[in-house]
Amino acid sequence: MNTVSYKGYIARIEPDLDDGILTGRVINTRDIIGFHGETISEAIKSFHAAIDEYLEDCKQRDVDPNKPYSGKFNLRLSPQLHSEIASAAEKAGKSLNKWVIDKIEQATHDI
Repeated sequence: MNTVSYKGYIARIEPDLDDGILTGRVINTRDIIGFHGETISEAIKSFHAAIDEYLEDCKQRDVDPNKPYSGKFNLRLSPQLHSEIASAAEKAGKSLNKWVIDKIEQATHDI
């Protein structure tokens, strides 16, 4: 996979074929944090520097940095679908939460 992590932030690194470099973007925060490098090592060092600079900038401006996602995810769905999902989880011998997490993980890994 083309992701790296640092201080809880996750970034995706991809080649930019037009410029002949690697570009990256932090993907688990709402703030836009980008970086680049000519090699994988440079891109990773640039990612670390970008996070360190972002956190220092937030500290200097006395604002809370946008944290990586918390892991909590609220979902609204119809009562009928809720019932069907609960039944499927029960049939699988899992809690509703575990069943949904398993299905989401399966779907995201199939991409």
